[in-house]
Amino acid sequence: MQRRVERDQRAKRLNRVLVCAAAVPVMLVAAGCSSDSGSGDSTDKAAKAAASASSSPSPTVQAAAYDKLPEPCKALSKKTLKDLVPKSKSGKEGKSDDISTRAGCSWDSLDNNGVKGSQFRWLNVSMLRFESDVTRGPADKLAQEYYEKQVQEAQAAEGAKGVKSEPVAGTGDQATAVHYDLKKKEGTFKQQTIVARVENVVVTLDYNGAGLAGDKTPDEGDLLKDAKKAVKEAVEAVSTANGKGGGTADNAPSGAASESSKPSKSPSKSASEEASDESSKDASASPSKKPASKS
Repeated sequence: MQRRVERDQRAKRLNRVLVCAAAVPVMLVAAGCSSDSGSGDSTDKAAKAAASASSSPSPTVQAAAYDKLPEPCKALSKKTLKDLVPKSKSGKEGKSDDISTRAGCSWDSLDNNGVKGSQFRWLNVSMLRFESDVTRGPADKLAQEYYEKQVQEAQAAEGAKGVKSEPVAGTGDQATAVHYDLKKKEGTFKQQTIVARVENVVVTLDYNGAGLAGDKTPDEGDLLKDAKKAVKEAVEAVSTANGKGGGTADNAPSGAASESSKPSKSPSKSASEEASDESSKDASASPSKKPASKS
């Protein structure tokens, strides 16, 4: 009887052990399921956050209207060059690391009349193109800022006497003529500087003349008229180079206004990094405004 009681007690203890042992995996499984469920929620939230971030629009800026410049020494027609610098044989192209963003050409002419003196002329055309930049703004805005600075520099030219400024109609999106006298030992030079902007390109034309060795000083009105005709051709050459003009400089009607479109709407260009630097380096963008002279 006693042995039977002992067997029953041992059996009960064994059942309790087995029940406890069976309960442990159930708890672990439940814990595991709970853990997996939490991990899935975190992954879903991270995925949704990433999707939301990727769907946010990246900063954008209006693209530049013009992406190239014309050959600077061919920007003016042969007829115009003959009128402005009759004794010039060829133009001298300025140095540039990238002619698609910066270009220029200059011509000089000395008409020697012997004992009656000489007539000197100097002509220079420089062009600077801006690219849009997400940090600095659209290209046409950057070009306008540079245009305004060029006009101010012309108005503040060292040694200038009787400075006058006036708008030039029918030339790109905006243009200003600045003219003044520069007195030198060789004679009085009549300086004409016209700054024009067409879309994201700024054209600066410098033209001056002087009567040397006793020859008469050229008429300022005539020089200004010629300079206006030349800058219109240069602006049209920019538009033509980008497929938006009305013909080449050699066959376009003299003095025809640029057919470039209406001004671009701000904001400006992913400006090339160079465009970002243009405003800081713009003093060197065009040749010196001081007239050259020949003895």
